[in-house]
Amino acid sequence: MPRNVIARLASGLLLLVVTAGLFVIPREAAFSAEALRGRAGILGRDAGGHVQALADDAFEGREAGRRGGRAAGRYVEQVIAPLGFVAAGDNGSFFQSFASRHGSLRNILALLPGADPACQDELVVVGAHYDHVGYGNQRNSYGPFGFVHNGADDNASGVAGLIEIAEALASLPQPPRRPILLAFWDGEEQGLLGSKHFLRSRPASIEGKTIVFSINLDMIGRLRQQTVSVYGTRSAVGLEELVTRTNCLSGGTALQLAFDWKVEPDSDHYSFLQAGIPTLMFHTGLHNDYHRPSDDAHLVNLDGLEPVARLTFDTLLQVADATGSAPDSPGRWGIGIRADSANPTAALVVAMRAGSPAERGGLRLKDRIVEIDGTPITGQQDMMQRLAAIGKSSAVDVTVSRKGQYVRLTWND
Repeated sequence: MPRNVIARLASGLLLLVVTAGLFVIPREAAFSAEALRGRAGILGRDAGGHVQALADDAFEGREAGRRGGRAAGRYVEQVIAPLGFVAAGDNGSFFQSFASRHGSLRNILALLPGADPACQDELVVVGAHYDHVGYGNQRNSYGPFGFVHNGADDNASGVAGLIEIAEALASLPQPPRRPILLAFWDGEEQGLLGSKHFLRSRPASIEGKTIVFSINLDMIGRLRQQTVSVYGTRSAVGLEELVTRTNCLSGGTALQLAFDWKVEPDSDHYSFLQAGIPTLMFHTGLHNDYHRPSDDAHLVNLDGLEPVARLTFDTLLQVADATGSAPDSPGRWGIGIRADSANPTAALVVAMRAGSPAERGGLRLKDRIVEIDGTPITGQQDMMQRLAAIGKSSAVDVTVSRKGQYVRLTWND
């Protein structure tokens, strides 16, 4: 998780990504016996071995583009390779290499093909970044500088959780209906470089597939009071219910879920949100060891990492194996909004995707949306639900307040 965004976390900025459809877990949803056996194999003590290895001084803080970062990538590849996934990187390897000003970086990509031919073009991605900040400097560390920053929580914990999930998926006698891509991102600490590159330059292994959903794991090793933060639930209507219901179905002691509506460029989930892909991130919170040499393996709460990784596995299966449609892409209209204190019933436009229906229809940043199809909106939730209900390939008339005048626009899907 890059340091430079932490100062903005208290800003209170709330982005609401307007979505196209509704995805709800059926009320009779349950886990198969095979899935339950798979999740039972996700163990904190096993994850602890990977945390200990990746957070060892030998990896020199896993800085992207440096010797330690490349060695960490080889470690992950050697753990994943025997599990039977399709190598989804370059030239039949697990590595997707790309150049950066920090040197040559490498994502690690492993594909589990889906079982249903009708869903082979609907790709689900689950990822975690494996790089950290090396020896630390004034740009990426809270000090002291010049000492190995092992990044046990950030993000050896997320990588270890994803490895456990990979092993659980590999143990299933039949894969889920939709293909799943496991992605270990490089260069996250330098500006989400790995996930950005992947979305710009998708490898041939997933050519023709549409990413319908993604999950990101970042810093899941400091669970306190059984509470995990869940980001991105507003990237598709129904995601909050999806996670809540999955959490309740999981058995044992359910986690306390803290749904956070902030949208910040603080981890790789942001790259997917910017691309209009329904996305969740699980995160157990910041602490005093964040981006310091003291973020060491013995401080990771392995008993807490286990249920977070299991919840991720369960959520992943609910989407990948759903018999209905996966969550519709939130990029249909291509806007981000937040509440407007000057007009609580209006929605202030604070982000807009280039080439989106909203931009093509004449919407501008700082417009305030006040009506949809001639009827005033009563707030953000009302607007989201009404836009989501509009049929595909349809047009919608939108009235905005702009510099003291009402302007009527038409968006064509």
